[in-house]
Amino acid sequence: MVKVAVVQAGSVPFDPAATTEKAVGLIAEAGRNGATTALFPEAFLGTYPKGLTFGSPVGRRTEQGREEYARYAAGAVTLDGPELTTIAEASAEHGVFVVLGIIERYGSTLYCTAVMIDPARGRVGHHRKLMPTGAERLVWGFGDGSTLPVVDSPAGRLGAVICWENYMPALRQAMYGQHLDVYCAPTADDRDTWPASMRHIALEGRCFVLSACQYVTRDDYPADYETAFGAEPGSVLMRGGSLIVDPSGTVLAGPVYEEETILYADLDPRMRARWHLDFDVVGHYARPDVFELRVDRRPKQAVTFQDPPHQSAPDRDTAR
Repeated sequence: MVKVAVVQAGSVPFDPAATTEKAVGLIAEAGRNGATTALFPEAFLGTYPKGLTFGSPVGRRTEQGREEYARYAAGAVTLDGPELTTIAEASAEHGVFVVLGIIERYGSTLYCTAVMIDPARGRVGHHRKLMPTGAERLVWGFGDGSTLPVVDSPAGRLGAVICWENYMPALRQAMYGQHLDVYCAPTADDRDTWPASMRHIALEGRCFVLSACQYVTRDDYPADYETAFGAEPGSVLMRGGSLIVDPSGTVLAGPVYEEETILYADLDPRMRARWHLDFDVVGHYARPDVFELRVDRRPKQAVTFQDPPHQSAPDRDTAR
């Protein structure tokens, strides 16, 4: 059996240093309770901008909205920055493999990213959300196929699919095709319908599913936070709903709402083999003669520089 943890907690909005400190404490708590692997919610480090419009009605951007975006961008982190270095140190100290939702700043664009941190090896992978949902597309860039890793973890082969990406059948199939054992679904979706999707994915992929959502209230955000809903003091902007599901679709822990908590479950690695007796979506139940999925894992660059080949100086005799 392997013990895993799902962290249901909120960011310290726009304060990456304070959120990092909070994450370190939660990693330590998970480690003390015997967890080898811990999943954090979507955008935990860097802030999920619930309810913000960034002053951007169709056809216009306001100066206030630009200021809101500037604050948001300032609270994002880089993959090689001090925040993730500190979290990697906590991972190593407490022996916990960490999957952490961040807002990643790369150049002048922000990405919604899930980072995978191994206690011994540090950062071993990251996944940038391929398809931001709705207004998220205003503030987050689009990932590409180069960040769809499945990596080794203490709980088995592990990958991450973020929030409504989980409604993309081809993306799910791409993850199953890498033979993952643990399917992580960090999210900001706290609706009653979300657990049903997580149970379906567990059954479809015959894998363990870990899903983490934040619990965060209006009071956690700054006083000048211009949310379009839930503006009253004490309003809950994300209510959680984190859970852990096994390959039979049975819920092992959660869903839990309206509080910060850490969920735990013991995973039996043999369960996947038992449930593959009658179904393997990328194996004996697949029909490659009828259906085929091609995944382009090449990174896509907007600008590529190609320098001319190096030329030696002309020989003086031949140059005359």
